[in-house]
Amino acid sequence: MAKVELIMPKMGESIMEATILKWLKKEGDTVEADETVLEIATDKVDSEVPSPVSGKIVKILYPENETVAIGQPIAIIETEAAATAEVRASPALGETTSDATTANGKEKTPEERPAVPQPAATTAQPVAATTTTPTEVPRSAPGSGRFYSPLVRNIAKQEGISLEELEQIKGTGMHGRVTKKDILNYLEQRRQQPIPTSQPQPSRSAPDATPQPATRPDASASEEIIEMDRMRKLIAEHMVRSKATSPHVTSFVEADMTNIVLWRNRVKETFQQKYGEKITFTPIFIEAVVRAIHDFPMINVSVDGDKIIKKNYVHIGMATALPNGNLIVPVIKHADELNLVGLTRAVNDLARRARANQLKPEEIQGGTFTLTNVGTFGNVMGTPIINQPQVAILATGAIRKKPAVVETEYGDLIAVRHMMFLSLSYDHRVVDGYLGGSFLRRVADYLESFDKNRPI
Repeated sequence: MAKVELIMPKMGESIMEATILKWLKKEGDTVEADETVLEIATDKVDSEVPSPVSGKIVKILYPENETVAIGQPIAIIETEAAATAEVRASPALGETTSDATTANGKEKTPEERPAVPQPAATTAQPVAATTTTPTEVPRSAPGSGRFYSPLVRNIAKQEGISLEELEQIKGTGMHGRVTKKDILNYLEQRRQQPIPTSQPQPSRSAPDATPQPATRPDASASEEIIEMDRMRKLIAEHMVRSKATSPHVTSFVEADMTNIVLWRNRVKETFQQKYGEKITFTPIFIEAVVRAIHDFPMINVSVDGDKIIKKNYVHIGMATALPNGNLIVPVIKHADELNLVGLTRAVNDLARRARANQLKPEEIQGGTFTLTNVGTFGNVMGTPIINQPQVAILATGAIRKKPAVVETEYGDLIAVRHMMFLSLSYDHRVVDGYLGGSFLRRVADYLESFDKNRPI
């Protein structure tokens, strides 16, 4: 029998710990490889942890509501395989080592802690925001013992929600736990309530009344103050940081998309019947980008101080609009290893799960180049902001019919063609005009040379 340690997985570059929300398996239960064992929460996302192997859970090292450092073992799984030493397995990283015991040879066991009592769920009405700065919410409320995950505590801190206010929110999680959805719904209700004013107005007859500043009589009717939601704040911070980090330059080309449009119109029904997927323009764009990156690999880099880090893999991020209007950038890993069918499946799957808020943390990290399709909004071109720490981002515009000059063996002719603008924003610290312009032109060349008789 071999014993495998289930490791607390790494959920992001800046995340150092996670909290165990719920064990879905108990000691003595058998699990299959990739079967979910427990639910965890970090200050950014809630997630499920699968088993890296098939076997039996012989020991659970941490109870529910316990916060555990990334990389620490949280359970022992016994497998049928023969082994002379215990191994460590991380479902996030997929790596194993032979360090399963402490220096004195004893099994690593956390200190026992008393169970935390759980409160009954109570219904809360939104409380008007106060001007006092709340103290940081503890992991477990002192009075009720109610548990709050790192994600909920982080949102409460950013939104200025005190512990007293948080205690009034009805939780839909296990044992009345407040989930991310609960606190975001509460914030939405709170924003819709008018903020009461408690400052008394001076009497008009009082001789020593302090005059009040004049206000526009139509101010409340013509203006509305809208509080940024959490994601919008993060996007704003990311965009400002990108512009402050990278000197942006944007180049433009126009490409003839007629062959691609005619091919897609001809094969889209057959393609869906054969592969069960709708073929859009996005995977075709990504295919051209990947080929151009192979021709100009220095566009697939990042900058670390005065060092250029060249990536020998191609991870394409695709900006996806969410129902609330925000954007998220899921990443197609090793896009250069996928054919058009594989790219189509990856694009459709990531876009569908992005809109349903079902992406995993690792699926929005690690991109080396980003594509954004502003044409979906009816825009003919754009000047996108670089997705740090990448050095370039490509925007594709709307495809429109236009008169264009077509060279034929009989001379130049004016014909109606399907044309599209492409714009590339790049970091001028490491990408000069020759590299940026040449790469962009090569993407357009690959699109224009698309075989309209290409089989599916």
